[in-house]
Amino acid sequence: MNPGSRRRSRKCCPLALVQVLLLSAPLAMAQQTESRPQAEVDRLAARVTGLADAYVAEFVTHFPDAAELSGLSVARHDALTDNSMEALRKWQGLEDRWAEEIKPLDPAVLRGRQEWITLGFLGEAIESSRRVRVCRYELWPVNQLSGWQAYMAQLASSQPVGTDTARAEALARWEQLPRYLDTEIRNLREGARSGYTAPKRNVQLVIEQLDELLVSPMEQWPFYSPAERDKSAAFQSAWNKLLTERITPAIERYRAYLRDEYLLKAREAIAITANPEGEACYHAAFRAYTTIDRPGAETFEIGRRRVEQNLAAALEIGRKTLGAGDLKSLVARIKEDPANRFENREQLLGFARESVDRARKQAPQWFNRVPRAGITVEPYPAFLEREASDSYWPAAEDGSRPAMYRINLYRYSDTTRSNAEITAFHEVYPGHHLQIGLALERPAAHTITRLVGNSGFAEGWARYAEALSEEMGLYSSDYARANRRLWPARGMVVDPGIHLLGWTREQAVAFIVESGRFPPETAAATVDRIAVWPGQLTAYDTGALEFFALREQASQALGERFDVREFHDVVLGSGTVTLPMLREQVRIWLESKRRSSATN
Repeated sequence: MNPGSRRRSRKCCPLALVQVLLLSAPLAMAQQTESRPQAEVDRLAARVTGLADAYVAEFVTHFPDAAELSGLSVARHDALTDNSMEALRKWQGLEDRWAEEIKPLDPAVLRGRQEWITLGFLGEAIESSRRVRVCRYELWPVNQLSGWQAYMAQLASSQPVGTDTARAEALARWEQLPRYLDTEIRNLREGARSGYTAPKRNVQLVIEQLDELLVSPMEQWPFYSPAERDKSAAFQSAWNKLLTERITPAIERYRAYLRDEYLLKAREAIAITANPEGEACYHAAFRAYTTIDRPGAETFEIGRRRVEQNLAAALEIGRKTLGAGDLKSLVARIKEDPANRFENREQLLGFARESVDRARKQAPQWFNRVPRAGITVEPYPAFLEREASDSYWPAAEDGSRPAMYRINLYRYSDTTRSNAEITAFHEVYPGHHLQIGLALERPAAHTITRLVGNSGFAEGWARYAEALSEEMGLYSSDYARANRRLWPARGMVVDPGIHLLGWTREQAVAFIVESGRFPPETAAATVDRIAVWPGQLTAYDTGALEFFALREQASQALGERFDVREFHDVVLGSGTVTLPMLREQVRIWLESKRRSSATN
């Protein structure tokens, strides 16, 4: 969901063997490249690497903060993204040029080499970005989840301090925040003039976040973090002055603009089709999140059928172990049993940390490798927690900071233990942290693979991880086993339902609440999320269904030779690839296994 994103098991052969299978030209791939002279293949590989190098260099220049938050090691920490229309046009011009340069490159020539992966990432980065231009996101960036106020809060917590150089860079970077916010206002004015606005409800949520921030003591602001972590009295004084004299007035200007001008122009409808070319935007956004082309109506129908299957499985558990044979009674049992509840925020936080630790200890039995990077479980700052979703932030590439699982403690009284377990396993082990952490540790991978990702793979893996956690014996109750089946695939229904099929806010909230996974307030927050991230909620189960299908394909093909750790090595071995690339990786692996078996 964040820069660079937007966010399974492993059982047999050592990773070195998997790298041979994927990266060192197994027979199936070698046959496709033998007809080309090696010098020609090497020239193409060098060309791909050069283009990817150029992409990364320009990305770091244009989006220095995003590169940093993606976990990339960067030389300096003193710049913010230029969010002006002029800067955007320059970036889009680069994308157009790269698109023309990669058009004649044949990926098949590179199968079996690392550059095949590199070209796939480069092509997807450019293709998805160019397609979603139709959405004009830069003209309506008011967003309670990943808007500047949430994004900059995370950046502040990651800002290096502690040395004279780091302090100077911190002050130089945050001196630019007023310029950034004033530019946001200009962009929003242009959006309103041309018919692109955020939904009114989402604008109001951001205003409420800023209101809460501005009445809080400055020492409690997330933007105060650099001064809090540095012992220099002179730096603390300079930081206080910067916040007081420059940043606070800029935030007040932005908040006043939203409240007094923009809110009146914001759209009432939550569907993206209320904006110009909204239907085209939805299809482009779905394609960007999932990396596949598919009509929204087809996604809706696949999701509807999957919801029915999941419900039948959950009710089977309910009848056998929980004394609940229908959805209403099952949901009531899950939500009302005091043994499945928390008494306070600290209890929820401690339970999440314990669940993460338990999963970490179990992971080596299912994975040949686990990430070296550690992870912390931390609550959201107060001004963000009402609307925030639990989220994962990767570790720094250079090891200077661990990964972070940010957990929302605001609705602890509505959060069940079963749901807390499902979410912890989704976000950390065996979910996001395991997948993304391993992706960041691949020494042969081009840096572009650390910057470019997609929700279809990342969220698909995390949804798959929820099911895998049951195989691993991680769930501590039948409540969790039933609960984890009640929500999956509903995102494939409610997301296109809202944006393409005319669902009302009330209809969407009711459909989410029916699952029993979320109380009405959380369901309403989910609808607010869908409103500003069209297509994203479909990615979880679009990707998960692919992982399930590929695992079944491998199991059927290999029979007794199937090893889940080896399968996980294969699907995780190249990072967050597109779903078509994932299918190709598994195809190549299975072909290699068949050939190996035939010669033995």
